[in-house]
Amino acid sequence: MRDTAAEVRDTAIRAYRKIRAGARRYEQRIRQHWRTATPQQRQTARVTAGSAALGLVVAVTAVAATGPWDSGQRTAERSRAAAQDRDRGSGTHHTGAGRGRGGARVASEVLAGLNSEARPSHGPGAAGVPPPSASGLADTLEPLFKDGSFGPVRTASVVDAATGKQLYAVKPRTPATPASTVKLATAVAALSARGADHRIETRAVRGDGDGEVVLVGGGDPTLSADDLDGLAGKTARTLRARHTGKVFLGYDTSRYSGPVRHPGGASDNLAPVSPLMVDEARLGGGDGEGDGGDGPAHGPAPRATDPAGDAAADFGKALEKHGIDVKGKPGKERAAGKAKELAVHRSAPVSALVERMLTHSDNDIAEALARQTALAAGDPASFKGAGKAVKHRLGKLGLPLAGAHFADGSGLSRDDKVTTALLTQLLVRAADPGRPELRPVLTGLPVAHFSGTLGSRYGGDKGEPGAGLVRAKTGTLTGVNALAGTVVDADGRLLVFAFVTTGTTDRTAAQNSLDRLAAALANCGCRDSPSSG
Repeated sequence: MRDTAAEVRDTAIRAYRKIRAGARRYEQRIRQHWRTATPQQRQTARVTAGSAALGLVVAVTAVAATGPWDSGQRTAERSRAAAQDRDRGSGTHHTGAGRGRGGARVASEVLAGLNSEARPSHGPGAAGVPPPSASGLADTLEPLFKDGSFGPVRTASVVDAATGKQLYAVKPRTPATPASTVKLATAVAALSARGADHRIETRAVRGDGDGEVVLVGGGDPTLSADDLDGLAGKTARTLRARHTGKVFLGYDTSRYSGPVRHPGGASDNLAPVSPLMVDEARLGGGDGEGDGGDGPAHGPAPRATDPAGDAAADFGKALEKHGIDVKGKPGKERAAGKAKELAVHRSAPVSALVERMLTHSDNDIAEALARQTALAAGDPASFKGAGKAVKHRLGKLGLPLAGAHFADGSGLSRDDKVTTALLTQLLVRAADPGRPELRPVLTGLPVAHFSGTLGSRYGGDKGEPGAGLVRAKTGTLTGVNALAGTVVDADGRLLVFAFVTTGTTDRTAAQNSLDRLAAALANCGCRDSPSSG
């Protein structure tokens, strides 16, 4: 049965290639007419061609489904998902062994019962399938990229992830303000500098004076009230074991240097950047737990003006709850270099922090990860020092940095400048089978219509074209719109893309236009026939 199905499938594929060869000759004759056609004429052609292609796809799929690969998922996607799950080791399901949040089955469990196929030897592309052709992509994207909702500055890059070859470009080496897509650079730098498994420590240590405890911030913006209470409980147990029931409390923020305020000023989008804070110094608001959600709060919200002082005061109250008498108010001081540790709390691994940052475009985590890159390099953990360290780390990876400037790690600064060539190469590195430590950059990308900052886009009850297929980091400032991510095209080839425009006047219209560009990639084969030479 399996051999018969394979023969029938191979026959269908050969027929398909023969049809494509003939279509190629016809395509060469009509290409010029297409580029000069009106939008109405093009729409009519798309509907007609789409109907014919759909019939062929249904026929081939029906035959193929009788064979040994009847999972309902494209082979290229399935094998890539299984390989990525093996590569990652840590990340989204770090909270439970073998299960995701809420007991959901992880990829390795789901795929274990399927007929596994090896990762294609040439990287993240479908075996034997060539990448889209430059001319095919141009025909598909150029009309969309001329949309009037874009600003006067328009840059684009589409790259085949397997080979790193650029397939489509519009001023790909022109630096532009990237908004939050700069977080891709922050993520790659932090993962490369610290490693995916690194955890940020918040410690309680002995102070210089008798009966003194110092709370030392290590730069974990995800430290929660429950985490702080747990740290206080462990500290109290250690103190009681040493027959200490009364203490003076200090707190140490020397891990960071430079201004705590973003150069753009105070904002609900970012707390004062401190190595010691609880729940990102939120005073309420945002999406997540604060609004009845099932996860950490994210999004804009009022912030405390002194995150470290507030965290130390909360720690003092927690110590008292656990039976330790705290004398006076916490004071700011620097712990001794060899201070004896009383207790420690460790954050989720950097891999998980990267995923959370990218999914929700979390600015506080972004600034913290940029500073982790600086600390790893021995540079000052400040806005300036972090920018320097991020650029240096990306340079070590051989990335195209001409014109790049990193004024912050979050993309809130209009002084940030990157090229779409850099954005796509960051994604190519993350897709490289030889760099599994960078995989969280891909797994953290929001999924169109389903998660994070793309959850409300590609809308409608059933979703629009691209829903569930586009994974991308969004970027939005007033007058700036960007989208950079990945798609698996209709032929099973992994493509990475970046589209950036500045000078826009209608944010929603610009976002919709960017979404259409990415959806067109996901639904396009856009390639020449393998038999046409």
